[in-house]
Amino acid sequence: MTSPFSNATVTWGAFLVTFGMAVSHLCAGENSLLTVSQPHMGTIVRIVADCDDAELFKKATDDAFARFHEIEQICSDYQSDSEVLQLSAKSPTPEPISVSDDLWNVLYRAHQVNRASQGAFDVTVGPLTKEWRRFRRRGKLDPTRIEEVRTSVGAMHMTLDEKQHAVSLAVSDMRIDLGGIAKGYAIDAALEVLSKHGITRALVDAGGDIAATGAPRGEPGWRVGIAGLNPKQPPILVAHISQCAVATSGDAFQFLEHDGKRYSHILDPRTGYGVDHRATVTVFAKTATEADAWASAICVLGPEETPKALREQPGIATWMEVLVDEKPITWASPNLGSWLSEHSQTK
Repeated sequence: MTSPFSNATVTWGAFLVTFGMAVSHLCAGENSLLTVSQPHMGTIVRIVADCDDAELFKKATDDAFARFHEIEQICSDYQSDSEVLQLSAKSPTPEPISVSDDLWNVLYRAHQVNRASQGAFDVTVGPLTKEWRRFRRRGKLDPTRIEEVRTSVGAMHMTLDEKQHAVSLAVSDMRIDLGGIAKGYAIDAALEVLSKHGITRALVDAGGDIAATGAPRGEPGWRVGIAGLNPKQPPILVAHISQCAVATSGDAFQFLEHDGKRYSHILDPRTGYGVDHRATVTVFAKTATEADAWASAICVLGPEETPKALREQPGIATWMEVLVDEKPITWASPNLGSWLSEHSQTK
């Protein structure tokens, strides 16, 4: 059987929104393409819309950023008073605990990806996340400590009651980490707010995770580009997207080297260790929530496990590059070409 992987001479990295370079080509007119940015969730969130009404744009984007802030207050792993950390602090829970609609939605969608990815994506990984942050600060990992905190990790320890929108945590010292999905969920929520205000040609970019509604007038889609590991180089691929989302994940900048081995900040919840293959993953999906979570999951799965996991996921398309023995190995999901044809036009 022919291997689905092939050697490549290029590397792939984060998505870059290139609407700034494309403004002169937008038939909607330069004055109708409005943009605004704010810091949220540890990154810069940028909203762009094809809109002729500056006052409407300001009202809509103010409300969209307010949704970002609201979701951050619920899902943050850094704010001690966030709803998710308050829930975690109650573990083990003697009775199911009702949660807000937003937290329920994020947890439910995370559970779906957890099952579909054979556990590669697991939001109960929080105890390990906390320890690995310490390891990276110190430049040294502690295998004994990893084994200790792993007892509090595992999707089997979290039960979701769909009728009551309630959550049960079965063991002590659990810590839910929504860092791999909350940003995507917030992007989707922000686009929903914009649409309710009547702005239906918009794009939201949160640190390179992107989702868009309708294309700017006269354009086939919002122009985005995939950058290589060297962001100073031109994008490797330029595409036009609409009514979909794109997310990337990789370890180009955050990793730990210990005893000659390189561990990513992206953790494999099944082993307790950072992923030891260097990877860059780009995921296309209908929603940013899906794209965000699957980008993390595929980084963990790597080129060997990903094809099987995506076999039952026709709505997910991906391209990945993994360095194996310093050689770039690339893989594209079989549906990538058809997915791009449906949602974009490439140049």
